[in-house]
Amino acid sequence: MPPRLLSRRELALHRARGSCWVLLGRRVYDVTAFLRLHPGGEAPLLRGAGGDVARGLDGPPHRHSENARRWLEQYYVGDLNPDPTEDVDDDDDSRDQVPRERRKSPEGEGKEEPSAASRCSKVDPETDLVDWEKPLAWQVGYLGERYDSWVHQPVDRPIRLFQSRLAEASTKTSWYMVPIVWLPLVFYLSCCCYSTLAEEKTRVFLTRDFSIPVHRYSFPLLFLLGAFLWSLVEYLIHRFVFHMRPPAHSYYLTTLHFLLHGQHHKSPFDGSRLVFPPALAAPVVGAFYLLIRQLLPEGVGLPLFVGGLCGYVVYDMVHYYLHYGSPREGTYLYGLKAYHVKHHFEHQRAGFGITTTFWDHPFRTLIPDETFEKSQ
Repeated sequence: MPPRLLSRRELALHRARGSCWVLLGRRVYDVTAFLRLHPGGEAPLLRGAGGDVARGLDGPPHRHSENARRWLEQYYVGDLNPDPTEDVDDDDDSRDQVPRERRKSPEGEGKEEPSAASRCSKVDPETDLVDWEKPLAWQVGYLGERYDSWVHQPVDRPIRLFQSRLAEASTKTSWYMVPIVWLPLVFYLSCCCYSTLAEEKTRVFLTRDFSIPVHRYSFPLLFLLGAFLWSLVEYLIHRFVFHMRPPAHSYYLTTLHFLLHGQHHKSPFDGSRLVFPPALAAPVVGAFYLLIRQLLPEGVGLPLFVGGLCGYVVYDMVHYYLHYGSPREGTYLYGLKAYHVKHHFEHQRAGFGITTTFWDHPFRTLIPDETFEKSQ
């Protein structure tokens, strides 16, 4: 089927938040559904609505990656009419067509310029490496050496991991369930910590004969220290567990990686899988609690644990916001969102900090700043 031809007059009708179309060369894209998700906010897309965004893609302020360009292909709706004299008639049915919804099948889209990037971005069932009509969990292990490149080419569509409805539901959770489940425990344990320290019986032995008391006023300091240490744990887990490179010959390690984190990189805007389900997080939280109890006195270890648990809640909330929020330009979260999106689309082997980029500095995984030549 030939691509749908659109006139500049029709393109000019879609320059608002409710319907935003942009042009790249001759290809027209309906980015309405992506406005709220755009890392740079809605303003750049709305400013470019109805016009060519080629200069914006090349920067400054940001040079868009190949994955970002592939991502754009998912919103393709047609081609600009090459002959400006051949305008679309006012009675043409094409003016009444509803813009393509963000998760519809690519059936019927133009097949001009069938690059590999376009095919991968739109998840062409004829060429993709997996069958998207079936659960993906048991397919990805067979990809072998192709898995790493496949999983780091993101798509804008939901993923089904398991055939079982119960198993599938257990991998999803709403963002608000994290604070609902964990914050009451944080408050309860904080009260227990303060009460224990108020008894002034907690001491830290530096040697067999020398110890120092731990007063109740030290609780805020220990709590903040625990939250800070969580940021290190967050970095280490993200880098060495979530971003491990499973051996190409290992079906089970590849499948495990996809379940832990690969599915998030393949579909980064799947809102139901942006936070960790509390039922699955509970064993990990319990293991950290038992470890700290073994290593430190209760009066010291418990405040550290509570601070770390609060840090984990903040991490999950920040992570969700970096994907679905629209922070104001110039704010800390605005920079953090742009940084995290670079991790997803361009620098998958760097930028492992989520709530902070602090640990990327000493571990030398900081995403480099982009430089642009000054125009003459």
